[in-house]
Amino acid sequence: MVTMSPIYTRKGDSGETGLGNNARVSKTNPRIEAVGTLDELNASLGLALSLLPVGSKTRAVIEPIQHELFVLGSHVAVPASDEAYQKLPALPTHAPEQFEVAIDKWWQQLPPLTEFILPGGTPAAAALHAARTVARRAERRVILLRRYNPDVTDFMVVYLNRLSDLLFAAARFVNFELGKTETIWKKTE
Repeated sequence: MVTMSPIYTRKGDSGETGLGNNARVSKTNPRIEAVGTLDELNASLGLALSLLPVGSKTRAVIEPIQHELFVLGSHVAVPASDEAYQKLPALPTHAPEQFEVAIDKWWQQLPPLTEFILPGGTPAAAALHAARTVARRAERRVILLRRYNPDVTDFMVVYLNRLSDLLFAAARFVNFELGKTETIWKKTE
């Protein structure tokens, strides 16, 4: 078993941090912004999972995503040209299609969506809506990173785009399962 180093190293006190290949970069580097937002997304999913009922079918779909986000983050943290990239776990290329299957299954059971709804409902659904917004931000960060780094693959963008769709559907489904009526957006005049 590998022992992790202490939580504080003092190496980041100068405003720099290490990439997965040990290169030092600014904490405002677009690669770090993307990795940090993926970490925030993972934490948001952890919060949502803590609020989902044990045995929930939604929980079974969401739990593996936290592991996949670690893999995605590792691929963002290491430039593809680096030899360390070759040692990374494989990207979950099957995931977007699995997300679509779950979305379709949930959507068939939900009342039709004919108007905009406000994010919220049960605590678990509200947390899933919040995670969805972080997924959208992570997608934007990865798109920005891809603009200057061709090693960032289209798959990463597709994964995050489909994940945000999944989280929207999951939030609606959780509210439906728990009998919580969605709040329709009322246009103010």
